[in-house]
Amino acid sequence: ELDSIARVHGYPCMVVSDNGTELTSNAILKWQEERRVERHCIAPGKPMQNGSVESFNGRLRDECLNEYLFANLRHAHDLIEAWRDDCNHHRPHTSLDGLTLWGYHQRSVEVQTLNRAN
Repeated sequence: ELDSIARVHGYPCMVVSDNGTELTSNAILKWQEERRVERHCIAPGKPMQNGSVESFNGRLRDECLNEYLFANLRHAHDLIEAWRDDCNHHRPHTSLDGLTLWGYHQRSVEVQTLNRAN
């Protein structure tokens, strides 16, 4: 799955995660090594070392998950998808100088390359 995403968006320079099993398994470590993707684990008990993910998780919980009592899996899927669409396509992000995530993604490859860490 990660390779299919990377075919569309390119491989990251680094994957940052906590020390949870989902990103420290042998399969993930092998994947990162073979593709020369660096790995950085945040220190235990220091969630702000991965602040953008913590911010996203908090917004998703506050703005979507805590707002609804889902009747079933389909209902949850539809509401979360509507939230995702709004977040990605309609909501300007101050950290992106007022661009939406989609607008940021649509920038030229040259501009994206200028912002990518070496």
